Amino acid sequence: MSDTRENFVTLREVAAVDLPIFFEHQSDPESAEMADFPSRSWESFGAHWEKIMKDESVTLRTILYGGDVAGNIVSWEQEGEREVGYWIGKEFWGRGVATRALAQFLRLIPTRPLYAYVAKHNIASLRVLQKCGFAIQTEIEDDGMIQLRVDKRAE
Repeated sequence: MSDTRENFVTLREVAAVDLPIFFEHQSDPESAEMADFPSRSWESFGAHWEKIMKDESVTLRTILYGGDVAGNIVSWEQEGEREVGYWIGKEFWGRGVATRALAQFLRLIPTRPLYAYVAKHNIASLRVLQKCGFAIQTEIEDDGMIQLRVDKRAE
């Protein structure tokens, strides 16, 4: 797929000016439902982002689509595993933004295996992960939520 200027996906370092946009993305009820993750208040959201932006073990990037902030993508370590997650603003869904951003981001993260969790009902996000080489490893139940665990093995 060739990109035009209007739909070109790039990643850059997260800047403080991105945070209000990220906050709006995660505040959208449909987005929160798809992610199976509750929206945070501005105070909770700000505290979370302040913490992860200071953590040198976390890799995070702003996703740009044609120059507009389309979302964020992050990798962190949890319980001895390197994980990856992303959040795309609803207005950018269905444009291939997540797939292209994840493909670029995976080149920045050398650790394998790499894990991601996706809500079972979020078929679009599962498809993004599969397009980028992840495979379903297990289904887990956590606090009444069913999620699929996917695993990106060494390439």
